[in-house]
Amino acid sequence: MKKSNLYIGLIYLFIGIVCLVIALNFESRLESLLFGFTGAGICGGAVILWKYYYWTRPENKDKYQEKIENETIELHDERKTILRDKSGRYAYIIGLIVMSVSIVIFSIIGSLNIIENSKLIITYLAGFLVFQYIIGILIFKHLNKKY
Repeated sequence: MKKSNLYIGLIYLFIGIVCLVIALNFESRLESLLFGFTGAGICGGAVILWKYYYWTRPENKDKYQEKIENETIELHDERKTILRDKSGRYAYIIGLIVMSVSIVIFSIIGSLNIIENSKLIITYLAGFLVFQYIIGILIFKHLNKKY
């Protein structure tokens, strides 16, 4: 495993710890966001460091080489590359349609003064992000079965 993975894990861990120190020492409106970054940084960094430790142990070197070979084959397979590109394009088009409709709906809601705070919009955008990711995977799986 590359040394860069070790450094990335350490950087994530460091960022998580810095966010934790800031959140605990300073009281602000961003406290909940800092605690979220703390969890993401520490947990993500710990997972990366654990994977680095696991795959660099001598008894796992052969399994790691096999894993890397399979990933390389999967990434450079022309058929899957075309299907990934196609599913990304379809997910992008669906996302554009959903965003266009959302603009109209939020404009109407804003004109009627229904939205008082931005939590609804933030929740919607988070849901949209998850939707984009899932729709891309579903389209890829559908295209992979079809072709």
